[in-house]
Amino acid sequence: MAAAPLAELAWLAIAVIAGGVVSGLLAGLFGIGGGAVIVPVLFEVFRLLGVPEEVRMQLCVGTSLAIIAPTAVRSYWAHRAKGLVVPAVLRAWALPAVVGVAVGSLAAAIAPASVFELAFVVIAGIIATKLLAGREDWVLGRALPGRSGMTAYGFVIGLASSLMGISGGSLATLVMTLYRIPIHNAVATSAGLGVPITIAGALGYVVAGLPHEALLPPASLGFRVGDRRRPDRADLELYRAARRTPRAPAVTAAARNQPRAVSDCCIAALRREPDHGLEIGAPTSSIGDGG
Repeated sequence: MAAAPLAELAWLAIAVIAGGVVSGLLAGLFGIGGGAVIVPVLFEVFRLLGVPEEVRMQLCVGTSLAIIAPTAVRSYWAHRAKGLVVPAVLRAWALPAVVGVAVGSLAAAIAPASVFELAFVVIAGIIATKLLAGREDWVLGRALPGRSGMTAYGFVIGLASSLMGISGGSLATLVMTLYRIPIHNAVATSAGLGVPITIAGALGYVVAGLPHEALLPPASLGFRVGDRRRPDRADLELYRAARRTPRAPAVTAAARNQPRAVSDCCIAALRREPDHGLEIGAPTSSIGDGG
C-alpha cells in the first residue's frame, strides 16, 4: 500500500468518525442507514490507502453494508417499540429484497467498478430529486399495489441498495410516501427492511470478493473489512517461481489461478525471510501479465 501523509490520514480519520455519527443520526431520524454518506468517505480512504480502482467501489459498498447493519437493527427496534412499523409491507418486501441483494452481490463479483459508480450517482440523484423537488401531489395511488407490484418493488429496492451500499430506507420511504403512507410509518417500516438487506448484502459481498483477494488490502474479508488468510508455503514457493521466471507461461498461469501468491501479505512475508534471495522491490503486476 502506498504511504500517505500523516496530516491527510488524520483528516480522513475525522471524516470516517463524522460519517459514522451522521449515519447514526440518519438511521434514527429517517430510517435510513447512511450509506450515501459512508460510501464516499470510504472511497477516499481506500484511494489514499492504494486500493486498486477496479475493486475500490465494491469494497466501499460491502463495508458500508456491514457498518449499517447494526444501526439498522437498532433503528428498527426503536421504531417497532413505538408501534409505527407496518408489518404487512415488511413481510411483502423482505424476501424479494433479499433476492435483489443476491443479484447485486453477484454483479459485484463480475461487473466492473464503473457499474457501481454509475448506480450510486443515478440512485442518489433520484432520491435527491424527490427530496428537493417533490410535492405532496406526487402520488401513484391511494393504496399500495397488489402482490406482484409489491414483489417488484421489494426486488428493485434490494438490488439498488446492494449496488449503492445503502440499507434501502430512503428508497422504501420514497415508494411508500408515493402511496400516501404516513411519513412516520414509512420511516419505521423502512428501518425494518434495512435489516435483511444489510445483513444479506454484507454476507453477499464477502463471498463476491473472495476471488479478488489479491487486489484487496490487508484485513479484508471479501469486499468488506475482516480477517484474511496468511500465505502458506505453497503460496511462497509459487511467488518465488514467478519472480525467477516471470515470462514463463506455465508460471504466470499458475499465478493467475492462485492470486493470493502475489498479495501484499505474501510479499511482506517474503521480505521478512533473510534467505529468499529475491529482489522484492519491483512491481508485482508483471507476475500476472507476463511482463
